[in-house]
Amino acid sequence: MAMEISSSTENNETQPAKQIFILSGQSNMAGRGGVDRHKHWDGVVPAESAADGNRIYRLNAHLHWEAAREPLHRDIDTKKTCGVGPGMSFANAVKERVGVVGLVPCAVGGTAIKEWARGQHLYENMVKRSKAAAAGGGGGEIRAVLWYQGESDTASQQDVDAYKVKMETLIHNVREDLNLPSLPIIQVAIASGGEKYIEKIREIQKGIELPNVVCVDAKGLQLKYDNLHLTTEAQVQLGHMLAQAYLTHFFD
Repeated sequence: MAMEISSSTENNETQPAKQIFILSGQSNMAGRGGVDRHKHWDGVVPAESAADGNRIYRLNAHLHWEAAREPLHRDIDTKKTCGVGPGMSFANAVKERVGVVGLVPCAVGGTAIKEWARGQHLYENMVKRSKAAAAGGGGGEIRAVLWYQGESDTASQQDVDAYKVKMETLIHNVREDLNLPSLPIIQVAIASGGEKYIEKIREIQKGIELPNVVCVDAKGLQLKYDNLHLTTEAQVQLGHMLAQAYLTHFFD
């Protein structure tokens, strides 16, 4: 279940080994908490999402580890303004149990499941970043993928019909390409999206029965003024839900 590469890199060789979590999907994983109508982030970071320079790291866009802080996706999801997401509250909630945490942000807002197919830029970048995270003296073991996506697939019945196969293929591909056949996947059942098809996508997400795949449900978490993105407080809650799912199902 874990991938460990012992070779050290000059840049990261003084870094501690990490328990690595891949953050992927679309805007609610990237984080829009605290971003207002004018695309300005208010800069408010709750205590639960605070930085911990000794125990929580982030792989930046240049594939270098650095102390993690909000917004985690600021140099990854670059076409939009990023705010608070679930990653930091997740990391703070698991660090006492798992040790040093390495977060690998990969999420990009507005992306449909078809854009995460093998061979597509988003998928290949996620795999590249995941491999880089595990390599070198500052690397460690990939423990899970945290996945929050699907709002962009609530536009048509055609999207709905294709979603289950595409999601299951994504899980198979990422496990194969990282050589981690049992890699845990914690996916989030969406809380927002097109009204006509949202429940159908949610049913698919909650109904995937592959091994080592669990689902946490974001329905009922508070949404911002746009009725699409989670508030800062909701993102903190989601991080805790993801942490509970990981510790309950996958932490020995």
